[in-house]
Amino acid sequence: MTTIAEVLSRMDEIVEECRTSESRIGYFAILYRQVTRRIAQGIANKEFEDNSRMELLDVLFAKRFIDAYELWYVKKPTTKSWLVAFEASESKNHLVLQHLFLGINAHINLDLGIATSETMKGQELAGIQKDFNKINDILSELVDGVKGNISAVSPIFGWLMPLAKGKDEMLLNFSIQLARDGAWKYAGEYHLDPNKEFQIQDRDKNIAGLAQKLISPGKFLSLLIKIIGFAEWKSVSRTMDQLDELGTMD
Repeated sequence: MTTIAEVLSRMDEIVEECRTSESRIGYFAILYRQVTRRIAQGIANKEFEDNSRMELLDVLFAKRFIDAYELWYVKKPTTKSWLVAFEASESKNHLVLQHLFLGINAHINLDLGIATSETMKGQELAGIQKDFNKINDILSELVDGVKGNISAVSPIFGWLMPLAKGKDEMLLNFSIQLARDGAWKYAGEYHLDPNKEFQIQDRDKNIAGLAQKLISPGKFLSLLIKIIGFAEWKSVSRTMDQLDELGTMD
């Protein structure tokens, strides 16, 4: 896989596989395909400082999710961060938003820093920071759009979540901005450390820990999640189709 067109082709296949098998990892796959389409559009419109470099970053970045998905699909070991997300996708007990955040957590907090460093191999990392921020702005916009319209698939989400306001919970306070800042810091550490394998394993362990907090919140929030989940759509394929519509809204 060397082009963004090839990435989009594989993402189409993954989305269809998830829709057919009713796999909840499809929620993240839908969102990430939207991100990739938007980046492809940005490259075509020359929105980035270095558009050919952005295509390389996008391919390396996407490949980490695609590789993890394919390893899990054939029951081979993958990173702990992705494993938590994949295993959670087999459960009916988590909200759509939890599944989305689990994917984002693994992909931004672990994968993005690695892909960014690999894109700038042999170069100063600072040269890509503006385009790094741009890719995160795109993701943030799409996530905000889905969160703002989540009531389409989760009718009582908007009514009940304000009850948990002020709770110090990972799920409530998950921030693309904070994830981005952490990913940039990690990219710098990974870029300078000759022991790349240690960097990945250490970071992966920490990010998998954050993932556990996303799926195992406190007692009060767990109760709210049960109530909200009771009213959420049960059909995975129908929910995926709706999320795809939400992501294309103006």
